[in-house]
Amino acid sequence: MPVGQALDQIAVNTLRMLSVDMIEAANSGHPGLPLGAAPMAYALWRNELRFNPTDPTWFNRDRFILSAGHGSALLYSLLHVFGYELDMDELKNFRQLGSATPGHPEFGETPGVEATTGPLGQGFANGVGMAIAEAWLADRFNVDGLRIIDHYTYGLVSDGDLMEGIAGEAASLAGHLGLGKLIYLYDDNKISLDGPTSLSFSENIPGRFDAMGWHVQTVTDGNDIEGVLAAIKNAQAESGKPSLICVKTIIGYGSPKADTAGVHGAPLGSEAATATRNTLAWAHAEPFTVPTEVEQVAVDAEAKGAALQAQWEAELEKLAESRPDLHAELTAMLESELPEGWDEALENLEFAGKMATRNAGKTALNALAANVPWVIGGAADLSGSTKTIIDGSGAFSRENHGGRNLFFGVREHAMGAVVNGICHHGLLAFGSTFLVFSDYMKGAIRLSCLSDLPALWIFTHDTVFVGEDGPTHQPIEHVMSLRLVPGLDVYRPADAYETAQAFRYAVGNQTPAAIILTRQDLPVLSEYKEQIQEGAGYGAYVLEGEEEEPEIVLVATGSEVSFALGVSRKLQAKGVKARVVSMPCMELFLGQDQDYIDHVLPPDVPRASFEAGVTMGWERIVGDGLTFGIDRYGLSGPGDAVYKELGFDTDAIVEQIEEFLADQES
Repeated sequence: MPVGQALDQIAVNTLRMLSVDMIEAANSGHPGLPLGAAPMAYALWRNELRFNPTDPTWFNRDRFILSAGHGSALLYSLLHVFGYELDMDELKNFRQLGSATPGHPEFGETPGVEATTGPLGQGFANGVGMAIAEAWLADRFNVDGLRIIDHYTYGLVSDGDLMEGIAGEAASLAGHLGLGKLIYLYDDNKISLDGPTSLSFSENIPGRFDAMGWHVQTVTDGNDIEGVLAAIKNAQAESGKPSLICVKTIIGYGSPKADTAGVHGAPLGSEAATATRNTLAWAHAEPFTVPTEVEQVAVDAEAKGAALQAQWEAELEKLAESRPDLHAELTAMLESELPEGWDEALENLEFAGKMATRNAGKTALNALAANVPWVIGGAADLSGSTKTIIDGSGAFSRENHGGRNLFFGVREHAMGAVVNGICHHGLLAFGSTFLVFSDYMKGAIRLSCLSDLPALWIFTHDTVFVGEDGPTHQPIEHVMSLRLVPGLDVYRPADAYETAQAFRYAVGNQTPAAIILTRQDLPVLSEYKEQIQEGAGYGAYVLEGEEEEPEIVLVATGSEVSFALGVSRKLQAKGVKARVVSMPCMELFLGQDQDYIDHVLPPDVPRASFEAGVTMGWERIVGDGLTFGIDRYGLSGPGDAVYKELGFDTDAIVEQIEEFLADQES
């Protein structure tokens, strides 16, 4: 579409002033980025971005991520001007309760928002995940000369993004993988919230990205729409490298506060807003004005998008004719429907003897992957330890886009956000590391839950049984810390059968989930297989002692379930009626109806909890009962010796329970 200079300048200033008006009305927001970056965003959206505003979820659209999410007013202005269903009233309600224009972009709240951004660097890494997904999907579905999957991932990134370590991790991975359809526009204005970036940031960004295998260009004038377009064209022509286009801009362009930190994160104020109108020769005193001629932008975008989507749907029909199997698979994936019978293999797994749940997890993951072809993922340089290799599939690489095994390297935080990006693109993705390192990626885990993505986090080496590696590698607070994340289902299975069920429900519910697995062998609870398969989906169930009224209920997770069974049998031998409850997922259990909860945990019966981690939080389950856990850091030594030293001694605990029950009776 040819560039019309007069219309372009009016449209760019429309985006600028809508953003200013939104921020002034809210008395809150970040005007600096919209004023400076509007020309490059407009150039992309008007000329190169492939989308259909009347169908924001059209699958073969280009993705655009505003990684610098504080500039959300610009994104909302773009969506409105380019014809998305985001009316002027929503812009007027920017940052107000219940509006579709929240302070930072939120996936699922606003049509056209591809990812929740704002925590800097997350969107940058999400885009890497989306580009991986595009490449994998293209490899799978572009058969018989068809181009079913063929689009770019674009992003607008900032100085703040590039300061964050996660962006460096993700950029390194993207360069290594040669993700040629990933193109980022860098709003290079050299101002951050505290002042000039020179206070803390003086590296050679083009040199750094060049060294990481990126194609790098510089546009010296952020208002040069033609220059930006030429750079985008050059980036598209470089198919073997991701691209960074450094666009030199002036933060707060046109305002009295331009090129200062004061325009980054505060409204201009009425006087400065008026001065900005004058500087930009904006003839409309009334706020929230879209000039008549700019309405053509939406008309053009709708026509272009409808034509692009119609072409794609014709290609899709050809796929249905030539490869009905692939068409059915793609349709199911697009509709978030799992294949019929996908979980039968998980249900039919057989285990015996003793087995670390990480090994059971490998078996379960491969049973899942065999029946759900769009499951992909990997580990942060630990796949051999976390057992998260999909057998029979190679590594995803620049030479092999069809591999389902992703090797993230020692980049936990980027791994988390890349997995989120893959999930945003419609695949089911997993990421894995040792439980103790989940802290490194907590920001990404949190955003997977905020965005309700079906991300699967597989964490192994879950207790002080890690042993000789010592307290640096022995997770203590981590399981409960994960349970504090709203929307995250945390599974800590007791044995191989519960592990299979954890995978079944984590994937079947299609919600964010963490599965916590052991390095050490645990007894396979074969005699309880039926209870496990019937009860695990409720989050907790009676493993032993359902038939009679108990005197105490022992509630345990993971490796402590077998330990609790040992405690129960010693109590039974002493005449104490004990019930053992396995609680693989506290979140699922607390979501059950009260009748079920009371059936498993009779209200008037004392309780004790067993989990080799912090005891805080267990009061929700045991009330004034006993909590057996570890409220200190671990020790270096053989795992079983450390476990016993830190309080998990059967005889000592039985004695404490007897004393507790005696006190209850007195």
